[in-house]
Amino acid sequence: MSSEAAEEAPEVSRGDSPNEPREVSRGYANYVLGVLFVVYVFNFMDRQVLSIVLEDIKREIELSDTYMGFLAGFAFSLMYTFAGIPIARYADRASRRNVVTIGLLVWTSFTAVTGLVTSFAQLFAARIGVGIGEAAGSPPSHSLISDYFPLDRRATALSIYGMGVYIGIAGAMIFGGYIAENFGWRTVYLTLGLTGIPLALLVLLTVRELPRGFSDRSQGAPTEVAAQPPLVETIVGILKIRSLMLIIAGTAVQSLAGYGLMVWGAPFLMRVHEMSRVDVGLSLGLIFGIAGCAGVYSGGRLSDHFGQRDETWYMKLPAIQAGLGVPFLVGFLLAPSPWLALASFAPFYFIANMYIGPMFAMTQTLVPPAMRATASAINLFIVNLIGLGLGPFLMGYLNDALAVQYGDLSIRYSLLSVGIVGGSAVIFFGLASRSLPRDLAAAREAARAT
Repeated sequence: MSSEAAEEAPEVSRGDSPNEPREVSRGYANYVLGVLFVVYVFNFMDRQVLSIVLEDIKREIELSDTYMGFLAGFAFSLMYTFAGIPIARYADRASRRNVVTIGLLVWTSFTAVTGLVTSFAQLFAARIGVGIGEAAGSPPSHSLISDYFPLDRRATALSIYGMGVYIGIAGAMIFGGYIAENFGWRTVYLTLGLTGIPLALLVLLTVRELPRGFSDRSQGAPTEVAAQPPLVETIVGILKIRSLMLIIAGTAVQSLAGYGLMVWGAPFLMRVHEMSRVDVGLSLGLIFGIAGCAGVYSGGRLSDHFGQRDETWYMKLPAIQAGLGVPFLVGFLLAPSPWLALASFAPFYFIANMYIGPMFAMTQTLVPPAMRATASAINLFIVNLIGLGLGPFLMGYLNDALAVQYGDLSIRYSLLSVGIVGGSAVIFFGLASRSLPRDLAAAREAARAT
């Protein structure tokens, strides 16, 4: 066998150039999706495990809810969002696989360091480090997945990737709660951090980089992808896409409630319903994992199904789910017993996450291939400043502000007020559905003209 044949991977057929594949098997595309999915699971486990150990850290380091909300929100999101754009710009012209690998090594290392902190300043610095590393996760992964999966399967693929959020949160709640209960909160961070390092090697050694725009060629896109435009030109171009701006706005307000609930949902059940940490971790973990995954997968499949007939469904579906979820959220927060609260939370969490797949897919499809990681980073920049940054901090601040009047019940009303604001996403997604066909047609025309 020649050396050229020996290098040929069975899952990848080469094109005319020895460095360019002609096609990728579905099996290998699914494998890459699976590896990136596992990376995303660790991404969310490492950032969200703070929720289940929040009460322990608060007592040991003697911090208020406002400080804990700042640590959970802005301490992480500021560097996560600001580092995301330059990292994504680099990923749009370099190996996305290598960017993911390095980011994974960085954030898992800082996760392990979190288990050694003894002060607010040290915990703040560790959260910043985790944020910088995790900024290298999703944008290049979104771009790479979009090259492995064409448009008619893209929302489903990105929905499966998005399920990593819920498996990660479930793992953080269930395993984090168990480890913290038996070995202490510091062991939780050390275990998660060290476990992520072998995963970085798996990405580096088994995931293949593809040419940008690879999956779009079967749908009439040009063989060569245009060079990456300057950052200012990229940002201006993205800001001109009305549908994308409305999608980002809807995602931001929905994330305001979503991220706040991720952080404060467990303390809410402990304080208001006096549930134990193990019971909370198991109950919320199962709901986050099962209902969250079912919701995001169903949203991706339904939007791909109906979107083939009418592209407006890629945003009509998120608009519908944004409105349907609000009554169940109210039920969760006002229920008189923990089991009624959890019975309301499960359908809420299923419905609330159906927008993830179509949102990711449209963010990638509305921009040229050379701008996809950057578009994802700009989306995450805005969404995470508002949702991931402001959401947990605002709820923590309201907890303290309302405690004078409501005591431990203040957390109920802070989550309720911010959660209802999240329902306004129905407006933004509904408006996006009207302009979506025009913007998608413009994106295709721009691709053919490149």
